[in-house]
Amino acid sequence: MPLLPPILPQSFYARPAREVAAALLGKLLVRTIDGHRVSGRIVETEAYCDSSEPDLACHGTKNGGRPTARSATMFGPPGHAYIYFTYGNHWMFNVVSGRDGQANAVLIRALEPVSGIPHMTTRRRGVETANSNKRLAALTNGPGKLAQAMAIDKQLNGTPLFETTGMIWIEDAAALPAAAITTGPRIGLGQTPEPWLSIPWRFWIKENPFVSPYHKSSH
Repeated sequence: MPLLPPILPQSFYARPAREVAAALLGKLLVRTIDGHRVSGRIVETEAYCDSSEPDLACHGTKNGGRPTARSATMFGPPGHAYIYFTYGNHWMFNVVSGRDGQANAVLIRALEPVSGIPHMTTRRRGVETANSNKRLAALTNGPGKLAQAMAIDKQLNGTPLFETTGMIWIEDAAALPAAAITTGPRIGLGQTPEPWLSIPWRFWIKENPFVSPYHKSSH
């Protein structure tokens, strides 16, 4: 049986969100569903609350910058899953980064399916995937889609991602060269004012077909 890549240690996440957002590209998000290994390569991320100024697109700036029942996990410690519900029907999977006590996190926006694809397809209500990267990408090319495909919901909020808990973790992979990474504005920020609306804190693997449909706006 082949050896699996090592799980990323907690120290990997104890850095500013922008550093972690870029470094997570190419790593493998792994989930067990009904005893089956389901995994996807991380191909798109967004950084939040990574500034000395309040990031007005970030939950951590609400309530005067103090934790709320919804955002408490985002304040650390790093290396844990921060999962919240949005738009009335989507779970969002984030990785807590930075220093304990300060809001800092990375949203996982898109995955490239690697293993357990039939289980992803079932959870995505029968999205067809055979012989088409476009259809395969539709399984996980958005944060709500990947959460549904990977059975990610509030029960995983606060889970340590640096331990083999049997639920969810992130495995290491070769670091990508800087030339393989593109940046651009974050997505879905609504009425967020500038400069936070356009600041290029979204990161993705250049020319990867599994990135979300919004990836073309870049810097």
